[in-house]
Amino acid sequence: MNLKINHIQHIGIPVNDIIISEAFYKKLGFKNIMSSTFEIESEEGGIVAMMERNNMIIELYQMPESKLSEIRDRKNGHIDHIAFDVDDIDITFRIIKENDFQIIEEQPVFLNFWKKGCKYFNILGPNGERLEFNQILKD
Repeated sequence: MNLKINHIQHIGIPVNDIIISEAFYKKLGFKNIMSSTFEIESEEGGIVAMMERNNMIIELYQMPESKLSEIRDRKNGHIDHIAFDVDDIDITFRIIKENDFQIIEEQPVFLNFWKKGCKYFNILGPNGERLEFNQILKD
């Protein structure tokens, strides 16, 4: 199979409150580049916001009120984490900590991945999503 895939276009995250989630991602430097509504079977409206930073796009979507419990109770289909590549994990950790994000790890964690390893840490978003900051070590 000769399937050409260029890159990840966007990552969709179901959210409980679009306003809270949009503010959270803005604090991380994302900006809203598109907002819209959509209709589900019952003609109730949902809300979507495409949040962009550099070449990354995260789609935040809030289902209509009648469908929110389905999202909250979902046992599969959620994203485990989104990983952002960073140049300096220690500086990134300090900045994130200074800005009162909920950090899971007490400090960046080393993994014996890649040639020389990598360091990462995670924060939690307002819907329990994990956002990983990761530096692949070069030297």
